[in-house]
Amino acid sequence: MAERAKHTDAEQSEDKKTSTTLVLEACLDLHNQEQVITRLTLQAVLPTLTLGKIDDRLGYLVDNNYLMRVERGVYIPVHRHRPARIINKMVLSDGTVKIEIGDDIVLTLTPKEARDLGSLMVADAMQYSNIELGRTMNYVTQNLSTQMNRLTRSIESIRENQINGDLFGENRG
Repeated sequence: MAERAKHTDAEQSEDKKTSTTLVLEACLDLHNQEQVITRLTLQAVLPTLTLGKIDDRLGYLVDNNYLMRVERGVYIPVHRHRPARIINKMVLSDGTVKIEIGDDIVLTLTPKEARDLGSLMVADAMQYSNIELGRTMNYVTQNLSTQMNRLTRSIESIRENQINGDLFGENRG
């Protein structure tokens, strides 16, 4: 017997899946179970794949926007939504508000309904603001960290030259 006989449909379909599909499905399963997704947790779930293959597939999934790196070696799935539709808001002279979403949804709201809708949406606006603030702070923090590292290296170099008596290039011959 060259190969063992397949006993279930699940085993047969498992063999037909690509390594990319296996890694993506494992990532989704781990995420849904609130587990951290790393190459080692994936290797534990997918023992038939080598770490090299898992790394390659993780890179592919990140490059194609199926997974996102939250920090070095830790991944989360990217939630995919349909493309955003155009949203328009018009305020009529009597205070009535019309909101158009795409080509098919039109809401006609009284001033009170518009205020109520606004108060319901304020949390989303704050969340958007916080996300943008976080991105900006990450950028600023990264730049400060880079500058601090440069300054630290410069100070260490100056101290080293001072200890060696070569602060002003005196020992050059």
